[in-house]
Amino acid sequence: MLPLKDKDKPVVQKLLSAGCCARCVLRFCCVRVQAAYRRPQQEILKDLQDFLHGPEKNQCDVSTDNKSCDPVVSEAAADPPSKRAKLETDLSDDGQAEAAAAAAAAIITETHCVCVVCLGVLQEFSDTDQAVKIAEAVKTEKYEFDSLVLSVSLPAQLCVREHSCWLHVKKEVREKSPLLDKEDIVPLKEAYKWLVQSTISTELGGVFVVTKSPLEVAVEFSHNPTDSDCHFLGSTCPDCFKPTKNKQSVFTRMAVVKALEKISEAKFLRHYSCPPTQPSSSCVLQGIQCLHQSVFIAGRYNKFCRSLPQTPWLIDGERRMESSVEELIAAPVLSAFRANGFNFSSSGREDVDVRTLGNGRPFAMELLNPHRARLNVQDMKQLQESINVSSDKIRVRDLQIVSREAMGRMKEGEEEKTKTYTALIWTRKPIKKEDIAFISDIKELTLDQKTPLRVLHRRALAVRQRVVHSMNTRFLDAHHFHLELKTQAGTYVKEFVHGDFGRTKPNLCDLLKMDTDILELDVESVDVDWPPSIQE
Repeated sequence: MLPLKDKDKPVVQKLLSAGCCARCVLRFCCVRVQAAYRRPQQEILKDLQDFLHGPEKNQCDVSTDNKSCDPVVSEAAADPPSKRAKLETDLSDDGQAEAAAAAAAAIITETHCVCVVCLGVLQEFSDTDQAVKIAEAVKTEKYEFDSLVLSVSLPAQLCVREHSCWLHVKKEVREKSPLLDKEDIVPLKEAYKWLVQSTISTELGGVFVVTKSPLEVAVEFSHNPTDSDCHFLGSTCPDCFKPTKNKQSVFTRMAVVKALEKISEAKFLRHYSCPPTQPSSSCVLQGIQCLHQSVFIAGRYNKFCRSLPQTPWLIDGERRMESSVEELIAAPVLSAFRANGFNFSSSGREDVDVRTLGNGRPFAMELLNPHRARLNVQDMKQLQESINVSSDKIRVRDLQIVSREAMGRMKEGEEEKTKTYTALIWTRKPIKKEDIAFISDIKELTLDQKTPLRVLHRRALAVRQRVVHSMNTRFLDAHHFHLELKTQAGTYVKEFVHGDFGRTKPNLCDLLKMDTDILELDVESVDVDWPPSIQE
């Protein structure tokens, strides 16, 4: 028996008369017993009829010719609607109730197959075959997982149809039953999940279908014939519908829900039928998509080559270098995690002709839709080694899986961090060791750096203050010396050396009172305490 009470009878009567399927009737009656929904539709419908007028009065012949419908034929249907309406007006209250019960059982006929509210989602799309189809789609993707979350995308017009039926019940049985709030109706998505998730779990070997999981299986329905159901809301509540770049239609589900909350009952009833019109076809299963949450990995890299950019170097669509740090790291990582793509970020970046030595530069990667999400410590060591043996131009260390939240630590206080460089300096005039000795005594030198000419095409014109904390020199010959600098992150070291046509003040040319230039530059350390070091 269904967990219904006498107060639900007028609701059941009106919804059946309106063309609702048996499961949508249960939703409107706030039935939250999952087992009730999993029973065959014809059994649920028969129980609803028994509930209305008792088994002894139930003379409905439930047809099973069309499994996608809830057809019911009653002798009461022989009376035309106009005659029944006249009879109802002449009956007492008891007579009206009995006649309404008979009419409710008679209304759903073979011409009223598709539910006016769910448009067939809880009818033909809730059987075992459909659940198996979803499970097969997941198997095809070959993810490694032990749980999944099932998400359901429904046409926005279903919200309009549910609102219409709710108003229909509210209007017709206001005096006969304490009405439920609209929020009390069991969500269609939830009822659908109750119907299919058990079969999906079984087909996938017992994985858990839960409310939160890294793997999302999205089932999307559409129903083009009723797309126009939402259009009247565009004129009645225009401020709820804002055009967006990524949406094909302004009538998104969220926008429609917002409009339905705003529109008055009277205005809604002037523009939309109540109850909804009978659809001629069911929803279409638009697609089944699987998406795994991103996995984040971090580490440090060294770059030993002076002709290797950090990221792919493309100018006017043409590649200028055959590879990049990003690509050399990403190729083995994508293969190991079987990810569809990635986003690469780092704590600053070096120029193509600059090496990164010492303990390396921190980097992080977001792996998009990984089909394998868990690698143990040994697997990560093997992955790190495979990166290192793949090229002599780079090397990585401290490779590890991190959380999304931990990614932010790489960028925290980035401008306050320090970096150490070694530069090979050329001087136009001959120098002696004592000519450059004074540089080592300069501390906390503040620079005003106008955006360098070489990056002006990609960075806004501005004057940025940066600090050179300390410098040390090592004399080589009459025209060359090594300069070691410890600077604030973000300092343009090359421009500090040659002055960039006076765009950096002060600069090394000013300090030495001669033209200087930088021949080679190495990053010796990036003082970011992240990610945690891993013992080899």
